[in-house]
Amino acid sequence: MHLKKTIGRNSLNLSKNKRILIIRLSSLGDILLSTPLIRSIKNQNKLVSIDILLRKEYQDLFKFNPYIEHIFTYDNDVYIDLLRELNDRNYDLVIDLQNNFRSAKIKRKIGSKVFSFNKRSISKFILVHFKFNTLKNSPLIPQRYADSVPGLNMDDGGLDLFLPDKKGQDLIPDDNYIGIAPGSKHFTKMWLKEYYIDLSKMLQYDGFKIVIFGGKSDKHLCEEISNEISGSINLCNDDKILRTAENMSMCKAIICNDSGLMHAASTCKVPILAIFGSSVKEFGFLPYNCKYLILENNQLNCRPCSHVGKSKCPKKHFNCMKELTPGIAYSKLKELLN
Repeated sequence: MHLKKTIGRNSLNLSKNKRILIIRLSSLGDILLSTPLIRSIKNQNKLVSIDILLRKEYQDLFKFNPYIEHIFTYDNDVYIDLLRELNDRNYDLVIDLQNNFRSAKIKRKIGSKVFSFNKRSISKFILVHFKFNTLKNSPLIPQRYADSVPGLNMDDGGLDLFLPDKKGQDLIPDDNYIGIAPGSKHFTKMWLKEYYIDLSKMLQYDGFKIVIFGGKSDKHLCEEISNEISGSINLCNDDKILRTAENMSMCKAIICNDSGLMHAASTCKVPILAIFGSSVKEFGFLPYNCKYLILENNQLNCRPCSHVGKSKCPKKHFNCMKELTPGIAYSKLKELLN
């Protein structure tokens, strides 16, 4: 177990801090990466009360989480009412994992003691634009979240996404499923559609059944891929993340991009083959404390071209993804499964 020993005047003192607010407004992956910190705080003192503030579309991520007492949702239209509710809770501590303009406004209004996440924006800027890597030995994001709270003892568990007792799977238990999640918010983080199709056909030849996962913004892509893969099961939905996770947990492995669904798959404890294009491991957004392999092109000096992703390849060749062929991915997946 990894223990942080930095106890001092500004450290987390759970004997005094009885009520805590966690701010992480978005997005899917970033919020899921906060769950080890939340669990570790609660395990350090069961009597501590933890609330979470996030955007409304992500509230289901904590719907069944036993470590959270109250879920607050951020909405510009009811901002004043939100601040009134937060102030009524009389927080002893605010942990700001968003650390942007919106969260700064909220912190000022609440006036509690605050710990804030260090985004290391300058280091990311230098790596993207000058390819000078000061993040080489940087911890993964969950540990960096925890490092923002001196005195917190982090456990060795993975990401949490608690599901309802009454399951709503669409798949038959113990069948031979491989899941693919081909979508992403940014083009340069997406493996080629044709590659997902070709790899899926290779896996079908081996007797696997292909299940396609995605959210509301992925519907057209998932439908196109499903139409090219005879017998595939298209479970793309309207961002029903709990249902997606229930079905992901029944797969032998998940093949995905560097995306929110990669982190959702991490909560399911299934093996993950994650394909990284414009992004790199040093940013810290890897599958956390689960079995995985990363497929990436380390022969290019133009990676990373962004720390979030771009709408097109700046060099116009997109070799970070094009040179990662279905054959290479197939071999990596076999290695992962074995």
